[in-house]
Amino acid sequence: MRTAAQDHPLRIIGVDPERRFAGGESQVLGLSLELLKLGHDARLLCDPEGLLWQRARGAGVVCHPLKIRNALDCVAGMKLRGFLSRNRFDVVHFHTSRAHSMAPFAAGMAGALIVTRRMDYVPNRLFAPLLYNHAVDGVAAISREVARALVSGGVSSERITLIPSGVDCDRFHPPTAEQSAAARTQLGLAPGDVAIGAIGALEPRKGHRYLLDALGRLSQHRAIRAYIAGDGSQRAALQEQVHCLGFTNSVVFLGSIADPLTLFWAIDIFVQPSVMEGLGVALLEGMACGLPVVASRAGGMTEVIEDRHDGLLVPAADAAALAQALAELARSPDLRSALGSQARVKAVRDFSLSTMANRTLALYQSVLARKRGKCAA
Repeated sequence: MRTAAQDHPLRIIGVDPERRFAGGESQVLGLSLELLKLGHDARLLCDPEGLLWQRARGAGVVCHPLKIRNALDCVAGMKLRGFLSRNRFDVVHFHTSRAHSMAPFAAGMAGALIVTRRMDYVPNRLFAPLLYNHAVDGVAAISREVARALVSGGVSSERITLIPSGVDCDRFHPPTAEQSAAARTQLGLAPGDVAIGAIGALEPRKGHRYLLDALGRLSQHRAIRAYIAGDGSQRAALQEQVHCLGFTNSVVFLGSIADPLTLFWAIDIFVQPSVMEGLGVALLEGMACGLPVVASRAGGMTEVIEDRHDGLLVPAADAAALAQALAELARSPDLRSALGSQARVKAVRDFSLSTMANRTLALYQSVLARKRGKCAA
């Protein structure tokens, strides 16, 4: 049986001007690739000097150049409008804050304007209602916490659709014994080491300082090693914290990494100590790799993890509780195995890329159908 998507392929352009490649960009690229698989014409507008441009083009996604300096970049807005006037699309999908600000320039230039909101803080109460209630046709929130933050900022709940992030569960999978051994050798891990990993921007909202405090409380566990991937404004301060705590040989700062798979396959425990988190793409990737995870009760992470079933939840900004959870997992390979197995099941069932793409496509088609109905009335 042919689907509606196959009979009526859509022309879709995603807008993401970020130069770095973080969790949001992995979602944008993954969505584009899934839409292409479904038979749609999915393209991107992005910065030609950014990593998304490089990786998307390498993966076969058609990219068009658009640099956006800030939320007030009217030159970029007019360039966007000119591009859309020359290239008609059914859907324009804005993926980041700077991209959202360009939505008013796209008014009337496509069948539907969609934005995705990934942050769980309350948006500006003056501009949010204007943007999300009037300038666009639909809003995707990646978690219920993000949706609640939008409503608190004055966005109508009727305009919000919940579409959780997704991960490639075929690529991110539990390693074989050989793959795990090779990854651990690459990181210099001994057979008896218990390796803890964290991935995320080194910014205050990611809570790395609480992780380091927790590791300081575990200094008696000599076999624990920690690997922190990511970069940001807090790197020097975090490195100084490690130095002051006296365990520089146990914590390794990896910087930004192009591919986290080797790290996931090498570690025994994944930790997400954020104090603010829309959902957490790295968290989902770790779960898909069959890792036991420890995460803060913050943002959308509480919607992903069922405490003591497929992970451990601890209060945000609580180093003592985080240390206790990590110590419990470090002592118990059986608990790590049980939680990791259930984490993999949940990731495949609820957070695959294909599930995310199909939910997004359903939003596109719903908005387009509603707008066609209004035009016919």
